[in-house]
Formats: sequence, structure tokens, C-alpha cells
Amino acid sequence: MLTPITAVTAADPYPWYADLVRDRPLEWHDGLRLWVAASAEAVTAVLREPGLRVRPPAEPVPPGIVGTPAGEVFGRLVRMTDGPVQQRYKQVVVAALGQPGTDQITALATEHTKHSGTAPLRELMFSVPAQVVAGLSGLDEPAALEASRLVADFVQCIPASATPEQQAGAARAAAALRSLLGPALTEDNAGMLGELVRTAYASGWTELEPLLANGIGLLSQTYDATAGLIGNTLVTLARGVGEVPHEPAGWRAYVREVARYDAPIQNTRRFAATPVRLAGTEVAEGDPVLVVLAAANRDPAANPEPDTFRADRTDAALYTFGAAAHRCPGETVAVTIAAAVVAELLAQGFDPTALDGPVRYLPLANARIPIL
Repeated sequence: MLTPITAVTAADPYPWYADLVRDRPLEWHDGLRLWVAASAEAVTAVLREPGLRVRPPAEPVPPGIVGTPAGEVFGRLVRMTDGPVQQRYKQVVVAALGQPGTDQITALATEHTKHSGTAPLRELMFSVPAQVVAGLSGLDEPAALEASRLVADFVQCIPASATPEQQAGAARAAAALRSLLGPALTEDNAGMLGELVRTAYASGWTELEPLLANGIGLLSQTYDATAGLIGNTLVTLARGVGEVPHEPAGWRAYVREVARYDAPIQNTRRFAATPVRLAGTEVAEGDPVLVVLAAANRDPAANPEPDTFRADRTDAALYTFGAAAHRCPGETVAVTIAAAVVAELLAQGFDPTALDGPVRYLPLANARIPIL
């Protein structure tokens, strides 16, 4: 019997998600002790509700990393905070992520994929996006390689299931990332870290620590999501779904539809800071809400013929990247990196049909990342 958590790694969770959308769009799950929002209406209501927070109000930072470099970074990330200060941080992050053009991102992702040599697919899926974002941030190649290694350790502190050993490793990685990225956090840097500084200074903001934390956030938010997007695109191609594109814009459209059709991030969470009413249902203060983004993507009320893969959708309702105050600003960067990586793999002669067959997924609670 699937649950909203075990569905993430199921071979095909989408019929089960369809049942949720149709019969249980917003319900209390006794086993998980939380609300589950599945329909597009319920998911939209949750993501737009100001009374819901991205962290438990009494626990803005996981207890295991409080007082460590990882905790100091975590507590300043735009994706992990709420309120006016978060929105100020986010405006700066949005400006930074909007700085590189798709041609630049494509060229860098293609180059790193070419240079990956015989690296296993699983390693490439994680390392190339991190190296690309590090390069876009203005780091040279050795520093970008080091950043991609360190971010792999840092992100281990984010899941609630993180062990003390993982949290300690994340603390060490956060300290090293601050040392690595700090010198690049200047107005003279032509990359995204420089854009963070220039945008902040233009608005009269001179505090650098939040900028450094969110510079690390540019790397960490790319990590699981883009790896899953690359992997799920390869699996979709292996199954002969959709027409294989032949140019960069076509690949980006294909990958964006993969993000809807087989979302790399299947769910996220919110926590009620006050009693709220969602889709006609009363949610008590303190209650957690699991937001099933992947189910909302397949809601026929949001996307006609939701189980049909159509790369030509121009008005798709895409919940994978969230909505409202916490909508991920890195959609274009992630989609462009994944598109370039997959296109280059195929150009090198990789045959995705070799992956056709049963697929297993990493045992994660919210990210759907195939083991390739």
C-alpha cells in the first residue's frame, strides 16, 4: 500500500496520485500525522497561504546543526525562511539567477558533460549541474570542482532524516564553502555571485553573510532537483515517450514537460503557524502539510490530458517549482542545464534505450532520482 512518501520511489505512482486528486484532494493522514494536499486547487491554496511556513515556527533550523556553520547557512536560505526579510533575499537571488543567458548555461553544461569522460551516469547527474552553477557563479574550474564535492556533503543536513554524522559533515562542508565562495563575493565578479552583491548594494543593502549563504544556496538547491530532472529525462527517452528533440529550444521544452510529467521534486512541506482554512478545511496551528506537487501536475483541472506527454504545452500548470513566495527562481537554469546535459550525452552516442526496463530510485522522501 503506497503512502505519499513511498510513492516517490514507486515504479509508477501516477495512478495512485490520480486517486488522491479525485477522491482525497486534501485529507489528514493518520499514519504520517499530517495533512496531504494533492489536487491543484489544494496545492495552490497551501502554497499561497501566508499562515503556513516552510519550517516549523519553533524550529527554524534543525536542532542538529544549530550553532554550526551549516545552521548559520541554513537559517539564511531563502527557501528555508519566511517573511519580509526572506522576500528581500529572494529579490537578490532572482536577479542573480536571471543574469546568465540560456546560451551561456548550455555552453557550460555541454562543456562539463564532454569533460566528464567515463564518469558513471549517477555521478554525472549530480556533479555536472553543481559545477555549472559554480562556474556561472564566477568560480574557476578547480574551485567549481571543489564546490561540487562540498555541496554533496552540505545537502545531507537538509532532510529531517539526517544522521548526526551527516550533520557534522554538512557543518564542515558549509565552513569550507564559505571560505571557497567568500573571495568571489565582490562587485567585480562577472558571475552570479557578483550579481548578488551588485543587486544588494543597489538596494542599499551591504550585509554580506546572507548573500554568502544564498550563494551556497544556489549550489545546494540545484543538487537533487537537477540530478532528478536529468535522470527522469533519460528514463522518459528510454521509454520512447515523446519525440527526440534536435535543437536546444526543443530540448528545453522536452525537459520542462518531464518536470511536469515525472517531477524530480515530488513533494514539499508547510507548517501552520496559525489556524488556517484550506479548500474549506480547518487546519490547526502546528499541523504539518505535505504538498504533493507531482499529483497536482497531473490534475486534469490544471492540465488537460495530464497523463499524455506533450512537449508542445505552452501554458502548462507546473507545480514542480512551487508557487507564490517560495516559487523556485532557478527553473530556467535547471531546465537548461538538464537539456544540455542530455543532448550532449546523446550526441556522444549514448543510447537511452539501454535504460529501458525496471527503474529503481534513491530512497528519498521528496526527490525522485533514478539509479542509473
